[in-house]
Amino acid sequence: MDFSLTDEQKMLKESAERFIERDYTFAARRKLAAGELGFGRENWARFAELGWLAVALPEAHGGLGGSLLDVAVLMEAFGRGLVVEPYVPSVVLGGGLVALAGAEAQKDALLPPLAEGRLMMALAHGEPQSRFNLADVETTAKENTGGDGGYVLDGHKCVVLNAAAADRIVVSARTSGTARQPDGITLFLVDRQADGVALRPYATQDGRRAAEVGLAGVRVGGGDVLGAVGGGLPLVERVVDDAIVAVAAEAVGAMDALIAATREYLRTRQQFGVPIGDFQVLQHRVVDMFMACELSRALTYRAAASPADADAGARGRAASALKVRIGEAGKLVGQQAVQLHGAMGMTDELDVGHYFKRLTMIGALFGDAGHHLERFVALGGAATGQGP
Repeated sequence: MDFSLTDEQKMLKESAERFIERDYTFAARRKLAAGELGFGRENWARFAELGWLAVALPEAHGGLGGSLLDVAVLMEAFGRGLVVEPYVPSVVLGGGLVALAGAEAQKDALLPPLAEGRLMMALAHGEPQSRFNLADVETTAKENTGGDGGYVLDGHKCVVLNAAAADRIVVSARTSGTARQPDGITLFLVDRQADGVALRPYATQDGRRAAEVGLAGVRVGGGDVLGAVGGGLPLVERVVDDAIVAVAAEAVGAMDALIAATREYLRTRQQFGVPIGDFQVLQHRVVDMFMACELSRALTYRAAASPADADAGARGRAASALKVRIGEAGKLVGQQAVQLHGAMGMTDELDVGHYFKRLTMIGALFGDAGHHLERFVALGGAATGQGP
């Protein structure tokens, strides 16, 4: 498979890397992460001006009609800069669901302002008991028999990324069936400030923002249903697989940055009158880090370049295989970088520990390696001769 970038993708890569190098210093990032929202509104507006928010959205609704490969190119640069702006929660998950399943009226209302940076989104799907099982949904949506019809939502969603900053939240709820039953899950567009929506925001270990979202008698209209009633699970699975590829590319960028920082430290730190980078045993460890990163990059771009119309099983196998490898590589590169930096590696003042935290969170985000190994086998990966 040819992984060479097009001229447009090269320009996207260069513009993102230039922004990170010039305007997104580690000190500026730390300041943003410590703020109330955990990111910069000015940066988000800049992303819109540069066209990054529109990359993967359809041209008919204000986007650029790009592919998942374009998103991966952008996310790799974001990983190098430890970018905290909520691109994946708002654009890949929220915007992806609207683009995938929204009615024309919903797309017209939501996608252009999303691409222009005037609207932010989030996906509220996970629940306290569900762990990584996307079919485990206990939040209910009961038909509202009085008034204007629609539905009434009740339940609790956990670890909802970007919930506090989102204008609209895509909420999954069960309109039929029992918990863990694949059928019967429906998606709804909910205003963050709607009556009955209660948020408890908090900072995550890697400097991002998430929230617990309570839903108590939240009323939504029939026009707020996203996609077919009862058919929400395949849609969530699709955008989560896309998000896995996106954060895998981010992890590759973070690993690249860690390897560069570690090499530089080994060249400057001296022991017995020579740079410690001259010690062969340490050179071998850096080579291991490099090989893990390059394998991760190859698998990421292979998954990102998969045809958009590939069947769900093939997409799921590719995403799960990638997630297993990214979890293993991120752990190896992060741990080696911290160890080779000595005690400095875990200080808050040095960026190495922050990269390691992000890689650790990516390892668990959307399912850890153990979960995805089981999913890979369940989807027939072993039978087809594919391997994570």
